[in-house]
Amino acid sequence: MMNLKSAGLMVMLAASAALPVHAQNVAVVNGKAIPTARVDAMVKQMVQQGQKDSPEMRSMIKDELINREVLAQEADRQGIASRPEVKNQIDLARQSIMIRALAQEFLAKNPVKDEDMKAEYDKFKAQSVGKEYRARHILVEKEDEAKAIIGKLKGGAKFEELAKASKDPGSANQGGELGWAPPDAFVKPFSEAMVGLKAGEFTQTPVQTQFGFHVIRLEETRDAQVPGFDEVKGQIAESLQQQRLQNFQQDLKKKAKIQ
Repeated sequence: MMNLKSAGLMVMLAASAALPVHAQNVAVVNGKAIPTARVDAMVKQMVQQGQKDSPEMRSMIKDELINREVLAQEADRQGIASRPEVKNQIDLARQSIMIRALAQEFLAKNPVKDEDMKAEYDKFKAQSVGKEYRARHILVEKEDEAKAIIGKLKGGAKFEELAKASKDPGSANQGGELGWAPPDAFVKPFSEAMVGLKAGEFTQTPVQTQFGFHVIRLEETRDAQVPGFDEVKGQIAESLQQQRLQNFQQDLKKKAKIQ
């Protein structure tokens, strides 16, 4: 006959054996289980968005999943999932989830290495040659207005003060300041006039572009500045990942039978 000690041990073993099965589900709604893994997945997403994992968060997620399950079951009861427009949306959502998982798996198996990023950076650096210009401008609608501004500048007026009347809202309150940029950052008539100036000079005639008439003053020039590798490493990695995914997609498309 089993003694009390043995009986107690069997009860404990039976209880512990049942625990993992119970822990797999956070709730059961009308006989359908909501797995704990679903809560964990939502917690992971919220933590990635900057929120802190806590019992309160998990309780809130549990309630949300129960609400969803109740509504989803009612939608199934009404046959909503079989409606063509809903089925199309479900199919598209399923595709998106699978494609995202495929992309993550592909990138995990084909990671961008430091030497790949460094080679891309060196290529970018070699192309970043030439000069950068720091200029100011005043943009007006009519040529006569631009000529009047040039006349005031010749008379000793301050460029920064006259720039307050500029049509360019981005620079008007900055004294016409445009910051550092290479010539090709501007439309051709503007850049041609700008590079023809010496530091401190302003254009003696209005410069017309599709935006209106400009009066330009060149502040200074410098050799093109290239950000350090560490500053752009993340951008380079993302760009290379996108290139690899595009190549992967194109290879699959070439092999596919498309009619």
